[in-house]
Amino acid sequence: MGKTRGKPDKSKRIVLLGVLAVFLVLFGVLWTKFGRFVMAAGSVTWLEADLYSMEFKGDYGFDEFLEKGGASSDEQVGQFFAKYISGGLLTYQGSVNPAPFGCSTFLTQNKAGDILFGRNYDWQNCTVLLVRTTPKNGYASVSTCCMDFMGFGADYRPNNSAMERVKAIAAIYAPLDGMNEKGLIVADLMAGDKEKTAQQTDKPDLTTTTALRLLLDRAATVDEAIELLKQYDMNSSVDFAHHFAIADASGKSVAVEYVNNEMVVTETPVLTNHYLAEQKGKNGGKQSHERFDKLEKFLGKTLEGSEVAAVMETVAQKNYEQPEDDPKVTVWTWVYSPGAKMALFYHRENFAHAFRISILADTWVSEH
Repeated sequence: MGKTRGKPDKSKRIVLLGVLAVFLVLFGVLWTKFGRFVMAAGSVTWLEADLYSMEFKGDYGFDEFLEKGGASSDEQVGQFFAKYISGGLLTYQGSVNPAPFGCSTFLTQNKAGDILFGRNYDWQNCTVLLVRTTPKNGYASVSTCCMDFMGFGADYRPNNSAMERVKAIAAIYAPLDGMNEKGLIVADLMAGDKEKTAQQTDKPDLTTTTALRLLLDRAATVDEAIELLKQYDMNSSVDFAHHFAIADASGKSVAVEYVNNEMVVTETPVLTNHYLAEQKGKNGGKQSHERFDKLEKFLGKTLEGSEVAAVMETVAQKNYEQPEDDPKVTVWTWVYSPGAKMALFYHRENFAHAFRISILADTWVSEH
């Protein structure tokens, strides 16, 4: 007679089920702690040469960053984020690239009375990351990061490897401009000299880029933005003088500048790369004043989105003579529409082609 196959030992089944249960619990714990970072890293998408997008939903640690006193330097920001994203296992290995850049901003309205805001970012060709964030505690927003400033190396690309995808998440803490779901628009521009801001009181610290993140996450209007900034000590990113262009859906638009470590606010629909604060007197370079004067000539006109792009094209870097050893390009142009909660994005002076960027739609990047 042959042997009859016995039933599996009940005790073994219990052990296997126990091991499986432990594994599932551990997986659940790890996913709760790191799953949102995995999802964000996996969302990095190539759009065209040197242009990528990424989406982050959930808590990226900014509340904790502020509660711990913020940071007074870009390196400190990097150290905080590396520790936060890895649960303390990693340290920041980058080296922030200090280099000045040029910019122009312009506020107008269309025939329906809706606000439109144009923004040029002028620098050398670089790797650009479009970021949409939906924070646990704050407003959804879209923003832009020049990844060359992150110090990850000349060969870095956001989608080259799993680790480089993870590194891309740091861009959340380094926006150069953006708009949130309430219609608040912010942009960082170089100012007219080399005066660095380094406020030193008992307030928590912000760098230039983390200040923009704060405003995108928490401010709905220009007035709210100014009040928020007053609660923090400002410290210049990349060791240069900066000023902010801040606008909202009502049409209010200001320049926020720091003179002798004191905030100065000036209402203006146009901003380029020289101070508007009277305390500074005549300052800034010739091209900055030329761009400012050219944009002022369009004030008072009603313009649609593509027409605002055409206005920004008139002050793009292709219109100006460039030094052979350090030529500049308008790396990107935004036309923000706060009422529609969307924007048009133009890359590297290609004003014939735009990406439509939505703050709230499921498909947030699309061809226009």
